[in-house]
Amino acid sequence: MLCERCKEREASVHFTKIINNEKTELNLCEECAREYQEKFSFTFEPNFPIHHFLTSLFSDAIDTTRDRTLHREMICPVCNISYANFANSGKLGCSYCYENFQERLEPLLKRIHGSTQHSGKFPQRAGGKFKIKQQIRELKSQLQKLVAEEKFEKAAEVRDKVKELEAKLKE
Repeated sequence: MLCERCKEREASVHFTKIINNEKTELNLCEECAREYQEKFSFTFEPNFPIHHFLTSLFSDAIDTTRDRTLHREMICPVCNISYANFANSGKLGCSYCYENFQERLEPLLKRIHGSTQHSGKFPQRAGGKFKIKQQIRELKSQLQKLVAEEKFEKAAEVRDKVKELEAKLKE
């Protein structure tokens, strides 16, 4: 795609501006983007490495710790990577790092992803029945707990929901 301003060079910088729900897109080459930057005074770094952004999140997590030295010295016994190395690189050394750094990773993952549990996604067409089966399993588990707690009225409601979902599966 050519630069929308000079119409000579390849566009490598893409701006999206949204004001009052009105979206405007602009595709510029690096040279025109630099001129645009000077005109509208914002920072433009064409080779912005994503790991700088992630590293800033990790270093914030270290700095907010009560005992900074303790967490800087945390080391995974399997791959020997320290938490400080992870914070600098944004990369864990092995799958056991998740267990060894769990105390520090959970708040970080929650801040980045909004949750510490990965729920996954399914395509609408193929995942529909799987979601229903998963709901049925969860409801049956809930039903058993309600019966054990002798909350029979609530258990009857849950049983009815299970029957509804099972009927949907047969459609």
